[in-house]
Amino acid sequence: MADKPEYPSNECELLSGDIVVRAVLPSDAEDVTTLINLPGYRAGTLRPPFQSVMDVRKHIDTPSPGALNLVVTLDGRIVANGGLTRYAGRRQHVASIGMGVHDDFTGRGIGKTLLAAMVEAADNWLDIKRLELTVYTDNDAAICLYRKFGFEQEGLLRAFGFRAGQYVDAYAMGRLRG
Repeated sequence: MADKPEYPSNECELLSGDIVVRAVLPSDAEDVTTLINLPGYRAGTLRPPFQSVMDVRKHIDTPSPGALNLVVTLDGRIVANGGLTRYAGRRQHVASIGMGVHDDFTGRGIGKTLLAAMVEAADNWLDIKRLELTVYTDNDAAICLYRKFGFEQEGLLRAFGFRAGQYVDAYAMGRLRG
């Protein structure tokens, strides 16, 4: 396994200001691109470096059926984004989630706010019974957050992703609504 990546520090104070969770807008493409190209954000995802505004705009303009794509703003600045994608057919009761927080704003409650919004939408509006996600095994802060929301480790995915020249493992985690 590779050396632990430089995830942003989680030793920060909670934020104050106007924090808003909302649906992503087509006009957010440039700001979302800047966010997802940050090194700490990218380290926790499967995204390659150098994402283009054009690719992000295409993703925003043509979401997957049943998708919920959100951003979190702090005083009007996008500081996190996340998505929930519902499966179809016999797995229509299941959705996968993914999320990330700006490198300069981790450990300040932004991820908790975003995850709470996605879980609330899944439980109370979309009738989703099961939420699934993958998280790199060395991303302790994210694992801790997911556990606080009832996600449990269900498996180990060896050599799940290729990051910084090395294959890295991930946990498969799931949460069942009671």
